[in-house]
Amino acid sequence: MDRIARFVNIHVPVTSCTFRCHYCFITTHRLFSAELPQFKYSPQQFRAGLSRERMGGIASLNFCGGGETLLPPQMPVYFKELLDEGHFVSIVTNGTVFRAFDEIAKFPAEFLERMFFKFSYHHFELEKRNLSRRYFDNVKRMRDLGCSFTLEITPNDELIPRIDEVKDICMREVGAWPHVTVARDERVMAKLPILTNLSRADFVSTWSTFDSELFRLKMSVFEKKLPCFCYAGDWSFYLNMGTGVMTQCYCSFLSQDIIADPSKPIRFLPVGHHCTLPHCYNAHVFVPYGILPDAADSFYDLERNRVCADGSEWLKPRFKAFMHQRLCDNREPYSAVRRWKVDTEMFVRKRKRALGAVKRKLLSAFGGKNETN
Repeated sequence: MDRIARFVNIHVPVTSCTFRCHYCFITTHRLFSAELPQFKYSPQQFRAGLSRERMGGIASLNFCGGGETLLPPQMPVYFKELLDEGHFVSIVTNGTVFRAFDEIAKFPAEFLERMFFKFSYHHFELEKRNLSRRYFDNVKRMRDLGCSFTLEITPNDELIPRIDEVKDICMREVGAWPHVTVARDERVMAKLPILTNLSRADFVSTWSTFDSELFRLKMSVFEKKLPCFCYAGDWSFYLNMGTGVMTQCYCSFLSQDIIADPSKPIRFLPVGHHCTLPHCYNAHVFVPYGILPDAADSFYDLERNRVCADGSEWLKPRFKAFMHQRLCDNREPYSAVRRWKVDTEMFVRKRKRALGAVKRKLLSAFGGKNETN
């Protein structure tokens, strides 16, 4: 079996998008027409920076853009290099960048079985642009080539009258209902609440009708601060594809360019108990992958798979087995002393950052200059 060694969340710095979904922050901030990004490092250099040797084995690499992940035309080349390295690749996409799927379709079969597509199903945009047929053709094309996939919708109040229609379409096209994620309201950064006008109870009641394990897990942890020691920063990390800069997670007190010189060691430092986010809005990944061991009570494949009416499954056997692992089972847990040392260092880093912010604020208020030597 392919043993997972790390989970890497790779941010593709693209804000351009083929859609204008009303619930997306890209649309809210009108970033959808920005120029496509330039990547600092070549696909070969990027592969060297994420070699199996440096990752400690096979990594799960998740690519997600702010806009549409597959819009930069060079993306398939990066995927191919990392698949050739032996990693498993997941891609978040709206399924409408047709040239990218044409390129991916040329990959060797052994590469395709290590690919997983998170196809976002944006019903209104597909309908408005008359792209539903081509969207589902791409989904089924990747499925028939041996890739694993999932369909997920972003619950939004406007879609509620169309829920039965969405269920019928997805059942007809891919043999099962889509999974349901949870959108956060980034206008309220201090809390990052659910993006809805419904009460929590009504929100749960409305979207639970999809019988989605993804939705169940997300709602069980959403808006809750988990008091666990978090291994993000070691067993997982966040990587900016445009710059090669690695950070611990969405909140981070350590950053380093890990692609520039692949011969240099990577400093892995977990977040521990010092996450600064109001809640872990991606706990649906970190919990089942065992990055938060104290909360781990599920497996990631259970959130993403569906068994279709004909008995087939959205996840193919190899990728399903890869997802049915937890890092806390594959990695040696930190001792109590080592966890204490991590928390101590993180506390010091957090305090220094807070003091630096206060200093900058005072200097700004009194017209001073922050001089450096």
